[in-house]
Amino acid sequence: MIFSADGRIRLLFIAVPEAKQVKNRLHFDVRPTDTTRDEEVTRLLRLGATEIADHRRPDGSGWVTLADPEGNELDVLRGDSEFTDPYAHLITGRRAPDPNAAAPFPRPVIPGPLRAQ
Repeated sequence: MIFSADGRIRLLFIAVPEAKQVKNRLHFDVRPTDTTRDEEVTRLLRLGATEIADHRRPDGSGWVTLADPEGNELDVLRGDSEFTDPYAHLITGRRAPDPNAAAPFPRPVIPGPLRAQ
């Protein structure tokens, strides 16, 4: 995973076993930092994106798949204000999550200090 200096932008690269078939093999999942998912979808549609599929659920989870004018697909996830990031405390300058709050994902296991033997 690659983080921007302020931790707000993250790129995760995952190798897949399949060879390229038709679509490009680069696919972004976008999590808006300053708007909601729906506001970002509206903004991107105004800029020329096309909606491919709507995977939003009544409980607010889910995503919207869009394509840019060249057909490259991307998913727009819920914005930072709509989603609790259980790993936010790993990024410098961000407040640790409340340990008593229910987390949507398992908390990371961070090993203690290494000791010489």
